[in-house]
Amino acid sequence: MKPLFTESQRFNQWWIWLIVIFACGLPFIIFIQQIIFEKTIGDNPMSDSAVIFSLIIPVIFLLLFYAMQLKTEITRDTLSFRFVPFVKRTIPWKDMETFKVINYGFVGGYGVRLTMKYGTVYNVRGKEGLFVKLKNGKTFIIGTQKPKELEKAIQQLKS
Repeated sequence: MKPLFTESQRFNQWWIWLIVIFACGLPFIIFIQQIIFEKTIGDNPMSDSAVIFSLIIPVIFLLLFYAMQLKTEITRDTLSFRFVPFVKRTIPWKDMETFKVINYGFVGGYGVRLTMKYGTVYNVRGKEGLFVKLKNGKTFIIGTQKPKELEKAIQQLKS
């Protein structure tokens, strides 16, 4: 069955990448200084093996951040979304009480956010998304960069 709507979003804002690279930069600077140029930093420097080991966490973080993406797919039967590599959900439309495209404003950052007003918000950028209220009372939002296309798919479902 052909999907009514698909979208794949990544963190591609230059300023977010600048923050991530800057935050992970210190271990790389220490590595280059101590391992490549053989000049220790400070009065009590780390061992070479500790410097090399200290690169593992930033490298894993950078790879994880690079791999993260929000994928959304709407078919006549289900809403599926995936916030790679953390969340994967498929929900039948029959389990939903309401769903609509809304402007949810700023929710305190990007990624997966827990809010009092909307429940869980999955967003990569922007402030528009699909608000869903399940029959069990739980709510969530899936952010989108294609609100008009998403609205068109929702209208097709409702007709």
